[in-house]
Amino acid sequence: MRIDIITVVPDLLKSPFEASILKRAIDKKIVEVHLHNLRDYTDKSYNQVDDYQFGGGAGMVLMIEPIDKCISALKKERKYDEVIYMTPDGATLNQKTANSLSLLDNIIILCGHYKGVDQRVRDLFITKEISIGDYVLSGGELGAAVLCDTIIRLIPGVLNNETSALTDTFQDNLLAPPVYTRPADYKGHLVPEILVSGNFPKIEKWREDQAYERTQKLRPDLLDY
Repeated sequence: MRIDIITVVPDLLKSPFEASILKRAIDKKIVEVHLHNLRDYTDKSYNQVDDYQFGGGAGMVLMIEPIDKCISALKKERKYDEVIYMTPDGATLNQKTANSLSLLDNIIILCGHYKGVDQRVRDLFITKEISIGDYVLSGGELGAAVLCDTIIRLIPGVLNNETSALTDTFQDNLLAPPVYTRPADYKGHLVPEILVSGNFPKIEKWREDQAYERTQKLRPDLLDY
């Protein structure tokens, strides 16, 4: 998979891809992540990529021209499955979306900034709009990093144990069951006996029941799907 991220502050996005699982995926050449500074695609003085919005009002707007130039340059090199815009009013990111995106070959992620992008960008170039929650950040970069993490960890070969991702919270519209590790007895607080019984069919049934009970208690809305 190749992910191209368009941003006005590429330095903000470097560190997530220089450590942990994401770095390992890049080093193993399972995924490529390329950052593109939008300011490299403008011919305005001082590398300007934003301007005042028509009709007045507070906040600057990212202009269409540099975004068009950047996306067009990328599309000349390869075909993209999705051009995603990170925006607070997009569809809320969930596990189903991450699953489907992880199956793609090439995607572009455009990070919003300031008051947003010229609406014509959304009309002409964007194929999917995604939000990571009902709140506003200073830019789409952190949202893009979150999106990349949710996608990349699902790609075969990224996690040491590939079945781990398949049992994550939300994969079956259920929260994950509680998990325990050694010691089995910590200051009198015991691990549930079933988990050390060695009876794996019963353990699996216990986990399924716990997942349902936790979901019913903490996120009953998930059971409506």
